[in-house]
Amino acid sequence: MTVDIDIAIKAKLEAAQNILIASHVRPDGDAIGSLLGLGLALQAAGKTVQMVLSDGIPASFRHLPGSDQVKKEPKDGFDLFVTVDCADFRRVGKQFETVRHPDINIDHHVTNERFGQLNLVEPQAVATAAVLTDHLSKWGLEISRDVAANLATGIVTDTLGFRTSNTTPASLRQMAMLMETGIDMPDLYNRSLVRRSYAAAKYWGAGLSSLTTLDGIVYGTLRIADRKNAGYGGNDDADLINVISAIEDHAVGMVFVEQGDSVKISWRALQPGIDVSKVAQFFGGGGHQAAAGADIPGKLEEIQLRVLAATREKLKL
Repeated sequence: MTVDIDIAIKAKLEAAQNILIASHVRPDGDAIGSLLGLGLALQAAGKTVQMVLSDGIPASFRHLPGSDQVKKEPKDGFDLFVTVDCADFRRVGKQFETVRHPDINIDHHVTNERFGQLNLVEPQAVATAAVLTDHLSKWGLEISRDVAANLATGIVTDTLGFRTSNTTPASLRQMAMLMETGIDMPDLYNRSLVRRSYAAAKYWGAGLSSLTTLDGIVYGTLRIADRKNAGYGGNDDADLINVISAIEDHAVGMVFVEQGDSVKISWRALQPGIDVSKVAQFFGGGGHQAAAGADIPGKLEEIQLRVLAATREKLKL
C-alpha cells in the first residue's frame, strides 16, 4: 500500500466534521473492535461520529469502551462515510440501501470488492483492526487506552488468540504495542474468546449434538428452534465454528445457522492449502483463505445439500 492512500485518507478525515462509520451484519470481534477503535480515535480528534451496526453489539462485546454509543440506524447529516471490515457493501445491511457508497473502505478480506472511493485493503493483515493499528498514527490519530482495547479485541478474535496460520511476528509486535497503553489483555482475551453465557453454551450443545462428517468435512447445524430452546438472543452461531475448528482429522469445518428466510454458513479450513473463500464467493459471500462465510436465501435442508456438494467439488474433497 503506497503512502498516497494514507495522505488521501488523512485529508478526507481532517476535512470532515460529521463522520459515519459502519461494519457488517452479525458483527464479529474484528468488526466491532475496528468500528469502535476508529470511532473513538476520531472523537478524540474533535470529530462528531456516529457508529452504526445493523444488528447492534452482541452481549459478549458490550464491555468494550464506546459500545454504548453504537446505533442500529444511520442518521442523515454526515459528510464522510467509512466502512470497516466489510468485504462488500451489501453486508452493511438493509438500513444502508438508500445511503451512498462509502468514501473510505478499510478492510483485510482478500475478497473485498473495492466499493469505496478510497480503498485501504490489506489482505496480508490478520485483522482490519491490525490495519487500523498500523495506519491511525499516519492519519494523525492517537491510539489511547480505550482505542487500543478495541483494536486488540479485533486482532485477538480474528486470529483466535493468535492460533490462525497467518499470525506473524509483526502481529505479535502490534499486540505488544497496544498492551503498552495499559489495556488488560488477559481480561479482553477471556471476555472475547473464553467466557460464554449459559444460553450460548446450551446453544452449542444443540449444534454439537448435530455434528456430521462427510468426505473430510465436519459440520454442525443450528436451527431457529435450537436458539429459542437455549434462550440465546443472537442470530449467529455463538462462535460454535471455533469449537468445530478444533476437531482433528478433517479438512473443512462448517456451521449452518437457520435464519428464517435464509441460512448463514461459516467455513473454516482445518488443513494448510485449503482456500474456503472461493466456496463462499461462489455463494455470494466472502472472507479469507482460512475462514469465510455466506448468507444464502432459502430453506435449510435444500441449502445444506447444495453447499456441501459445492464445497466438496470446489475443494476437491
